[in-house]
Amino acid sequence: MGSETYAFLRNFADSWHLLFMVLFLIGVFVWAIRPGANKVHREAANSIFRNDDRPAPAGAGAPANKEA
Repeated sequence: MGSETYAFLRNFADSWHLLFMVLFLIGVFVWAIRPGANKVHREAANSIFRNDDRPAPAGAGAPANKEA
């Protein structure tokens, strides 16, 4: 790779690509807090409880005691 190519790519990465990454990050934040996203976030947060119709029996989540 020639020194002109390296200098061009370095200049691009230092300026325009950095600007692109910052704008992309801002876009992701705006998309995440957009109006209407609250329902999607609430649904995702509660998805692990979707099929629960009663509490688990006592000791169901405890690891089995396997002594040899």
